[in-house]
Amino acid sequence: MAIGVRAHDYGKRKITEMAELLHDEGYRAAQVILPKAFIEIDRYEDVTPEHLERIRREFARNDISIAVLGCYMDLGNPDADVRKAGVETMKKCLVFARELGAGMVGTETAYPHLSPEERKLWKPYMIDSVRRIMEEAQRVDMHLGLEPVCWHPLADLDTVREVIQMVDDPQHLRLIFDAANQLEFPAQVDQDALWTAWLDAVGEYVDVLHVKDFTFGRRGSYQPEPLGRGMMDYTAISRWLRRQKREIHLIREEMNLLFAKEDLAYMRNL
Repeated sequence: MAIGVRAHDYGKRKITEMAELLHDEGYRAAQVILPKAFIEIDRYEDVTPEHLERIRREFARNDISIAVLGCYMDLGNPDADVRKAGVETMKKCLVFARELGAGMVGTETAYPHLSPEERKLWKPYMIDSVRRIMEEAQRVDMHLGLEPVCWHPLADLDTVREVIQMVDDPQHLRLIFDAANQLEFPAQVDQDALWTAWLDAVGEYVDVLHVKDFTFGRRGSYQPEPLGRGMMDYTAISRWLRRQKREIHLIREEMNLLFAKEDLAYMRNL
């Protein structure tokens, strides 16, 4: 098990500074979104071979693996131009990831919170985008990591199974499992049963777990919390982790500097 963090939770920093900071904080892995993590890069269009080589070298020198090169795009958007731009950026990042030695390029399948009717409408567009991106993933021999979210087109276990069967390529299609993204109504869910069902069904595809916790504020707004202090129950996920014979990356999202050490201890205990 390799414990990591979403790099830009530490802010936007110089490449060398970021790699050294993550090492000093006690992480072995990171999820990196190039324009959000590094001062030297403002847009994907700015990325140069020199940037990639510096990132690869500095992260290797500090013993930090890039588990996920994040490239979160609006892949289900009905607007063809938006969708095309997202697919092309994803393809570009698959090449970047290969140069960086990253584990995968990770993405969700939409930006906004969609209604059930919108999810159904956006689903065929999402599937078309995944098909196109997978062609490039196979060409450059890189993993595409899809992250299901209950308010996006890749919303639930049945849809994930459908996409897995459609692609039929476990060597290149992988999953990022963020359990919190499946809790639209936490009080109404048996989390132990839900996470067991997910991981029994598609756990063999999961290479990365996003780890976070949350509560709902007075007005029902989402509020990040230190791990173990919110509504998440990681018991079933911990049981699954302990049975694995391969390395799984645990990536802390929404990290708060005040509780970073406490969160690291929590993840090690998982």
